[in-house]
Amino acid sequence: MPDVLSAPLVVEFPFTRSLGPVQSAFLTGLRERTVLGVRADDGTVLVPPVEYDPVTANELGDLVELAPTGTVTTWAWNPSPRRDQPLDTPFAWVLVRLDGAGTALLHVLDAPGPEAVRTGMRVRIRWAATRTGAITDIACFEPYESEPDQAEPAPHTGEFADPVTGIVVPARLDYVHTPGRAQSAYIKALEERRTVGERCPSCRKVYVPPRGACPTCGVATAEQVEVGPRGTVTTFCIVNIKAAHTANLDIEVPYVYAHIALDGADLALHGRIAGIPYDQVRMGLRVEPVWSEGARHVDHYRPTGEPDADYDTYKELV
Repeated sequence: MPDVLSAPLVVEFPFTRSLGPVQSAFLTGLRERTVLGVRADDGTVLVPPVEYDPVTANELGDLVELAPTGTVTTWAWNPSPRRDQPLDTPFAWVLVRLDGAGTALLHVLDAPGPEAVRTGMRVRIRWAATRTGAITDIACFEPYESEPDQAEPAPHTGEFADPVTGIVVPARLDYVHTPGRAQSAYIKALEERRTVGERCPSCRKVYVPPRGACPTCGVATAEQVEVGPRGTVTTFCIVNIKAAHTANLDIEVPYVYAHIALDGADLALHGRIAGIPYDQVRMGLRVEPVWSEGARHVDHYRPTGEPDADYDTYKELV
């Protein structure tokens, strides 16, 4: 069996959202070392606060201030903190029901070891030294021996100077991708500037990139078929926004991304079209690959100069 490839991959993007009055008050309150909840229609105090009642769907806005102390309702030990987690030493993920609240808040507990953590233990908030209006303004929870605060949560207007109205949260996923036998063969062929697919033994369609099985017939594929290198633009879009992944590349907007049916393939793959003004790209345009210098992938496709393909030759691949 040929060697199967694997590689670490990272999916990362900034998630930007605006805040309504309830979430704005909650995050601004954290910046001011104040924890706010919201009272639901049945009187339960919800923390973190939500804008609509989870049972009645009525809009909520009756904010209350809670104590910075609470009780652990459940927990899980994390022996190996990962990048950008709240603490860089082993810690416990905990659900904490703050005194006066009816729901629990997910955060982390700074503890010397799992033997020091238990359901029902009392904890308090340790505030971050620098606060910006984010859940990370709570640096963590820490053990705190005290009796539960039985006082009724105090009403709060939710008004603060310079309220937080929006947040940007970096989302990141680190994983190792193993493409499998079929796609490993496809990637290795690219090193030789060849494009290979696999033919279904039942319907005889050639899939590029190969998937190891026919998505139509559900049977395994093994027969390799070299396709291209030329192909036909079946459909395309004009990109007018410079995406983050092209920020360091010499790609000026607008540019065209297209589905390209390589000669001999029964599935269109996507690629960038260059070497022609973006407003002259069209369905049926015949193109050929331009390989990246020193890399094992196609940088873009350019026109071949051939007459456009007849629509009937690629209509099933649009």
